[in-house]
Amino acid sequence: MTNPLRDSIYLQREQLARLLQDPLVSLAEKCAPAWGNREQLNEVLREGFINIPHCSFLYCLGFDCVQICDNVDATGLVPGHFGRDRSQRPYMKEAVPAWGFLLSDAYISLQNKRPSLTALQTVRDGKGEALGYLGADFDLRNLPATAELYEEPGHWRQIKGDPSIRGAVFQQCRCDSPMDLSLDKALSILEELLTRRGVFQCQIHFSSSQATIWTVQDPFRYRILDQDALADPDICLVYPQQPYLADTLIPEQDVERILAKLRSLRLADENIYLRSSSINLFNGMVSLTFSCDGTHYLRYDEFLGSGSPFEFVAM
Repeated sequence: MTNPLRDSIYLQREQLARLLQDPLVSLAEKCAPAWGNREQLNEVLREGFINIPHCSFLYCLGFDCVQICDNVDATGLVPGHFGRDRSQRPYMKEAVPAWGFLLSDAYISLQNKRPSLTALQTVRDGKGEALGYLGADFDLRNLPATAELYEEPGHWRQIKGDPSIRGAVFQQCRCDSPMDLSLDKALSILEELLTRRGVFQCQIHFSSSQATIWTVQDPFRYRILDQDALADPDICLVYPQQPYLADTLIPEQDVERILAKLRSLRLADENIYLRSSSINLFNGMVSLTFSCDGTHYLRYDEFLGSGSPFEFVAM
């Protein structure tokens, strides 16, 4: 199965490499005649810095990973790096491809403690003999976004949790929480909020008797409904009434079915039971975290369908 997140990262890196490779190749050619002369290399890098887009630092180093000139940034020379051994930095542990250009994996920089990456371009003399590397460091904050926002995949995923909890799952037993004692009322309140009060995401914590909700009117802030709120239908009055949200992936009639199935999963077994769950109307996903500390993410229709991994639960 393909990994959409890794695929998105690959496309982003590919486009960045296309942006950076040609300017670095050109600058590496200018470095070759000055190779071995610290002052001349510094001057070449100072003059060429403006041509390397979004760059933080430039420098040159030999194949022994020792720097043979100073760092250069937008302000000029940065002292303290001549003779620096970079052999233990992550980008020096990656193999430079035969064509002589490497865009490293992202790492955390030593100076600013921020996600960064480094490009290495092989420097060759007029006879084609490799002399060393031109290095260019980039702060991820300064690099352009070359890809669309990553979309979360919709297929079923299972993520295992704490193995110590899984190992003791049959030594524990579900205790009724205050929410369990009035579960039908709590779920009816959540259904009203999801279908008629502008709530597009809720996270239900059955064991601790609370729910966290997000509304389209104020999507960047969450609200916490404690056990008293989840037992009081009057709570719905503080959220403005509105029609069911447009552009959602979960049909309105399926919200009640989802909540009913969550109820069944909560009460189905005394050892393996639902501890928490979340519903997002816009991405159409349901999450389930069980007493064994395993979490599942799956589309609402897969969760409700006859082929659901939870179809053993009676509705």
